[in-house]
Amino acid sequence: MEIIEKFRQLAKTKQRTIVFPEGEEERVIKAAIFLAKNELVIPILLGNQNKIKTLATSIDFEKTAIEIIDPSNSDYQTTWANNYYEMRKHKGMTPEQAEAIIKDPLYFGAFMLKNGLTDGVVAGSINTTGDVLRAAIQIVGLAPNVSVVSSSFIMALKDGKILTFADCAVIPDPDEEQLASIAISSATTHKKLVESEPYVAMLSFSTMGSAKHSLVDKIINAKSVVQKKEPRLKIDGELQFDAAFIEQIGKRKAPDSDVAGKANVFIFPDLNAGNIGYKLTERIGGAHAIGPVIQGLAKPFNDLSRGCSVEDVINVACICAILA
Repeated sequence: MEIIEKFRQLAKTKQRTIVFPEGEEERVIKAAIFLAKNELVIPILLGNQNKIKTLATSIDFEKTAIEIIDPSNSDYQTTWANNYYEMRKHKGMTPEQAEAIIKDPLYFGAFMLKNGLTDGVVAGSINTTGDVLRAAIQIVGLAPNVSVVSSSFIMALKDGKILTFADCAVIPDPDEEQLASIAISSATTHKKLVESEPYVAMLSFSTMGSAKHSLVDKIINAKSVVQKKEPRLKIDGELQFDAAFIEQIGKRKAPDSDVAGKANVFIFPDLNAGNIGYKLTERIGGAHAIGPVIQGLAKPFNDLSRGCSVEDVINVACICAILA
């Protein structure tokens, strides 16, 4: 798709270093070879050198000279184990436990990102989303003005429009503060990936007071939180989807809104609505859904599905590079 090619070309201009903690996984190795060969990112594989080289039977692996780092045999291991112990000793962590955990490539990769030795991390081909996010949150931490890690999907519509939907994969029932964080993170994701100014719609079953309910109040209050934290961000709500998306309806239902009818970032009130919404748009509307894109972290640490293809790893790495 055109948007995928755009992501790849944009990543190529940035030449970011991306670490793959699951460096001994065959799909990841194949993706790293493609990424290096096509100069999309500079990949680093974490794992045992002999095992990785045995799996990488292609001559292209030797030609690309991809760096391999073994977390169990690294000069950084002792320092980072001490750092992790200091960070987690209030939770009952012992020095021995910290030393063992830093040998885990997920945590080693997270420390590489925290200390500026890489621009991004991509994992999840064999680790669960919970394991990936746990390492990222504990070590990398959250971005400014953000209280929660969330996700978004880039939705490429059949007519060429590119929208951002959130949260569709992580937070089941966000409170006002979390919903505000999702909106801020999604606007940042949209601006970096789509390269257009975000117009953020806080979605609801009500438009500008057409209904009264505590669920509507949550949307209104979340918008107020965003406006205090990011006063320059174009955001409005509560808005029904048609009022946010279709210009004529937006003008009729919310004539004073700068977002109604122009929205390109859609914040769903909960995970039920978000997950259903993106899948309806994909399956019935014929849109292409790219994601989930993990957002809200201080630095990009992106998650894969355990059922991912080599192509998926390549595309997520390019997205990670752009977000860096």
